[in-house]
Amino acid sequence: MKNKKIFVLLPSGIALRNFAFTSFNDVAKTKNLDITYWNSTPFSIAEMGYNEVRLTNIKTHWLTDILKNARKQIELNLNIKNTGDTTYNAYRFPAKNNTLKKFIKNVITKTFILLYSSEKGLEKVKNIINKKERTTAYYQSCIKTLQKEKPDFLFCSNQRIGTAIAPLLAAQDLKIPTATFIFSWDNLPKATLVVNTDFYFVWSDFMKKEVHKYYPRIKSDQIVITGTPQFESHFNSAIIKSKDAFYTEYNLNPDKNYICFSGDDITTSPDDPKYLDDFAKAISVLNTRGYKLGILLRRSPVDFSGRYNPIIDKYKDIIVEVAPKWQNVNNTWNTMFPTKEDNILLSNTIAHTLFVVNLGSSMIFDYAAFNKACGYFNYNQEEQLDSAWDIHVCYKYIHFRSMPEGAVIYLNSAEDIESKIISVLQNTTNTIEQANSWFDTICQSPQEKSTDRILEAIALISSKNKNLS
Repeated sequence: MKNKKIFVLLPSGIALRNFAFTSFNDVAKTKNLDITYWNSTPFSIAEMGYNEVRLTNIKTHWLTDILKNARKQIELNLNIKNTGDTTYNAYRFPAKNNTLKKFIKNVITKTFILLYSSEKGLEKVKNIINKKERTTAYYQSCIKTLQKEKPDFLFCSNQRIGTAIAPLLAAQDLKIPTATFIFSWDNLPKATLVVNTDFYFVWSDFMKKEVHKYYPRIKSDQIVITGTPQFESHFNSAIIKSKDAFYTEYNLNPDKNYICFSGDDITTSPDDPKYLDDFAKAISVLNTRGYKLGILLRRSPVDFSGRYNPIIDKYKDIIVEVAPKWQNVNNTWNTMFPTKEDNILLSNTIAHTLFVVNLGSSMIFDYAAFNKACGYFNYNQEEQLDSAWDIHVCYKYIHFRSMPEGAVIYLNSAEDIESKIISVLQNTTNTIEQANSWFDTICQSPQEKSTDRILEAIALISSKNKNLS
């Protein structure tokens, strides 16, 4: 029996972590699936020895980005109307009017929002996007590629990227079945479902219910629960180095045990360096009392600033930075992409640190995979870089409502940090059990079988596909 040919669409570099730098390709072969990466990223999949077809003429219709932004605002408006919950406003970003072009785009966007802010209007906006994308040279290029390659299935690795619309439309117009993967645990409440596909692959039953809530037009049999490959490396003991080897490679003090400070980007946490300062100060005090602790700083991969440097210099004996192994093409967020080496580095960082602290990050799930705790900062700095920013807004986001009580250790003030560190070290909290419960809610268990579930679903769907004429 001939293997099914599966196109994996990579509209953004971040999806490489899930579908190129994992066992995805190797497992696919065991299920009689031949993977070809339809790649728009700067990274060469072919150099890894995998099949690759480059996306060409990648340019959406000039109106698509405007309509995409209008669609999001309309969806958020409807979510507020349908639920009475104004929390959805927190997912909006202020529009910039610092150039004439941006001003004009914003005026057009607001006009579409005003004219189409209803359920029927939302569908009209989506239809206009599809109509405009079908007129582009990019769409025609996608048609030609699919006619030449004749895949049995097109799998989109990220549902929120506008350049994925034309390839998916081309596949649907050629009667090729399509699916998209919901990329992150917080994406659905944020109105980031940009593409329409035949199937939607989600992390959990919880996320399936979210799809029903926000997109009731999507039928139950179109939603496939798979989990996500992003945590799978944590269950691979073969990639974990010895503590001595890890400490030596990153110049860690062999006499100390390290706690990971996981940084956020400057928009999410503008005062992150001050939280690092507070945490280092607490560690310094504990060390005078006989503790032998250090901080391993893993900054956000998209944070290019030097904002932590003064704090690192101030606490040279405590803080060691272990930078993520991401590649940066043009010093912008959307041209950053992970590497296979960073998957290994992250797993080893978790294995060789006691626990993690951050601001509202999904790193809680990475550490839960190792049965280790997570602390969330939960107080505002007295002097803030942005006076309008409020840390407490973060924890009011919709996706945090799934969190069971006690799943994280809240650091409620700078003075609170010392006692919370001691409580973790002395195992006086059941936070790990609750964190694992949350992990199971958010991502289908066993988490290490997510790739298997994704590929089994793809094999089943593609087996029903007729070849292109």
